[in-house]
Amino acid sequence: MEFLKNTIVRLEPLVLEHTKLLLPIAMEKDLVQYSPSDIGSQESLQAYISKALSDQANGKTLPYAVFDMRERHYAGCTRFMNIDKENKVVEIGSTWIGRAFQGTGLNTAMKQLMLDYAFNELRFEKVEFRIDQRNTRSRKAVEKLGAVLEGVLRENVFLLDGYKRNTCCYGILKKEWASSSIT
Repeated sequence: MEFLKNTIVRLEPLVLEHTKLLLPIAMEKDLVQYSPSDIGSQESLQAYISKALSDQANGKTLPYAVFDMRERHYAGCTRFMNIDKENKVVEIGSTWIGRAFQGTGLNTAMKQLMLDYAFNELRFEKVEFRIDQRNTRSRKAVEKLGAVLEGVLRENVFLLDGYKRNTCCYGILKKEWASSSIT
């Protein structure tokens, strides 16, 4: 697994040592309110990263720590997941970035970098995103990238508070993707 970077963001292959660097961000209140992930303590974040690394060893994910190149600070996590090499489909997900980094262009730069890598280096033909139906900010962000809403899975994921969310399924086909000019 290699580093991915442009002038805005560097994606570093996730390792257990990232736990202490990401913990202050992971502990932000309601950071993952739309996610089933528990990352709000050192123990839960370490378990989250350990699971991501185990899934990576089994060929299911490629997890990254997100580093903001402009602020020179770790900002969160993301990953390629649900890797389906046979059908050439991958999902970008399990993304969380701290509040200070939201709305700064970091997420867009990160997603563009990951889409370019997925289509041009890993040779996937489709990239998917799964987003809580209530998370309008994330939904608008992937729509700006060109993702198309393909359907809604009703009440398919339990969140930490017991709420069962509806999940919007978005996709971008390789032939629809136009590379960004961010470098």
